[in-house]
Amino acid sequence: MSEKTGETLNGPVDGTGRANSQTSGTLNGSADLLGDPDCPNCGGVGYLRLQAPVGHPDFGRLEICDCREPEIRLHLQERLFRLSRLDELKHLTFENFNPDGRVGTTDQEQQSLHAAYKRAKTYSQKLEGWLLLQGGFGVGKTHLAASIANEAANHGVPTLFLTVPDLLDELRATFSDGEISFQERFDEIRSAPLIILDDFGTQNTTEWAREKLFQILNHRYTNRLSVVITTNLALEEIEARLRSRILDPSLVDRVYIQSPDYRTPMNQSGREELSSLDLHHDQTFETFSLREREKLPSEQARSLDEAFKAARAFAEQPRGWLMLGGSYGVGKTHLAAAIANHRNSQGHPVTLVSVPDLLDHLRSTFSPASTVSYDRRFHQIRNSPLLVLDDLGTEAMTPWVREKLYQLFGYRFDSKLPTVITSASTPDKMDARIRAWTDRELCVRKLISAPSYRGPR
Repeated sequence: MSEKTGETLNGPVDGTGRANSQTSGTLNGSADLLGDPDCPNCGGVGYLRLQAPVGHPDFGRLEICDCREPEIRLHLQERLFRLSRLDELKHLTFENFNPDGRVGTTDQEQQSLHAAYKRAKTYSQKLEGWLLLQGGFGVGKTHLAASIANEAANHGVPTLFLTVPDLLDELRATFSDGEISFQERFDEIRSAPLIILDDFGTQNTTEWAREKLFQILNHRYTNRLSVVITTNLALEEIEARLRSRILDPSLVDRVYIQSPDYRTPMNQSGREELSSLDLHHDQTFETFSLREREKLPSEQARSLDEAFKAARAFAEQPRGWLMLGGSYGVGKTHLAAAIANHRNSQGHPVTLVSVPDLLDHLRSTFSPASTVSYDRRFHQIRNSPLLVLDDLGTEAMTPWVREKLYQLFGYRFDSKLPTVITSASTPDKMDARIRAWTDRELCVRKLISAPSYRGPR
């Protein structure tokens, strides 16, 4: 049949590029036809030869006729479905996504989940432009992305759903695969009607990987092809070339999901086990004593009052960093906990943890029995909407501890994430690099010079 088809297509065509009736009739019945026998363009051959003068790059080039579009689209859909392994994700749908979150989810977090659900659902109905789903581990990004993929596939839209590392592996596999060439696979991926890239940022950042990923996304950006991306990364961590595309508001709808990791263990109150806020539930601004009865020297009383007012103002509008210093027992932890309790009472997520406990939580992830990975735990800490770090300076400053604290402080400083720090260490006893962060304009420092509080007399 291929020999006859070749003879037919090499036969004469009319001025419109259609196979003439004489040539089309050389095929032995409709069973041998690739296209629609009644097609007015190809007469059933299934291909058209472009009309171009000899020497033109398109001279003699064949194009698939439009009458074969449904067949080709079906084959493409099946190939992409197998490549995506969407059958393993068919249980992730909009119907079983819970926009209310789990126990302990705050009102603000529920609003974030509801907004993400609504925008993902709307996108699945139109499949126009790009959708960027950002957020921490376990907040529902992959569930929403898979819901979009399943919805699109159910409506016959050829859809490719892959993690970025798997996508790159599929490209690499073609170098040893005789069934499909690299270029064929590459073109199939970059031109798919809908592509969903899960876990963007977890790929191996070799030069080859960066270049292939950029070529795929740049092609889709230029041609306005539909893309959904999920990532744990902040925008600043994405390569500049790709970030410029992702920041285009005319094409990209950015959705940040602010919610606790549903896979992270929670205590009975519904809060993450990482936070020790429950242990400080009684430390509020109302229970804090300015110690008027002690008749403190004016300078000490003033330092206590200024710290109280600074903490109160920060609780109402958390911006930048607040560092509370002073000796043990002067009320630093009480004021830090009061900030955390105030924000929590208004439905805002907050993490309160002592620095030694924080480091223990990170170390515990290396245990084979841990249900939380190190990357997930560290991401959870560094991206907390409000992080209260108590007792900085009481940790054993090993090289590993120093590295983790530098990473944590550097990220939150660069991202301008609200942070409260308490420390009994004097500036000259602090690590020089950490002190440099707390000396900058972003950080307000309040030193309580009053002596340790011994309770009411």
